[in-house]
Amino acid sequence: MLRTSRSSGPGGQHANKAETRVEAIFDVELSPSLGELQKRRVIAKVGPIIRAIAQDERSQLRNKELAIERVVEQLRLALHVDPPRVKTRPTKGSVDRRITAKKRRSETKRLRGGSDGE
Repeated sequence: MLRTSRSSGPGGQHANKAETRVEAIFDVELSPSLGELQKRRVIAKVGPIIRAIAQDERSQLRNKELAIERVVEQLRLALHVDPPRVKTRPTKGSVDRRITAKKRRSETKRLRGGSDGE
C-alpha cells in the first residue's frame, strides 16, 4: 500500500501544495507471495509490517520508486539466511606456534622473579 502526504521542510508554493512524501507499507501476514516459513522469518526479524518513507525527491513518482526499493531491501535482508558455520580444526603449525609462544612467555616471566631469599 502506498500513502502520500506533504513533505516536511522548507519550500515554496510547490512544496506546500504537492503531496510528494510517499510511505510504502507491506503487510507480511497478508502477502500471498510469501510462504509460511518465510512469513515467520520476516516477522521474527522485522515485525508483521514493513514500512518505508521517501521524501528525498521533489517528484512523487520518484519517491514512490524509492519507498518501494526500501521495502524490498528490508524484505530481502529479512529473508536472508546465513549458511551454517563449518567447524574447522587449527593446523598443526598454528598449534605449535601457540605452544612455543606460551613456553617463551612462561620462561620470560619465570626469569623476572628476583632471588628467593637465598
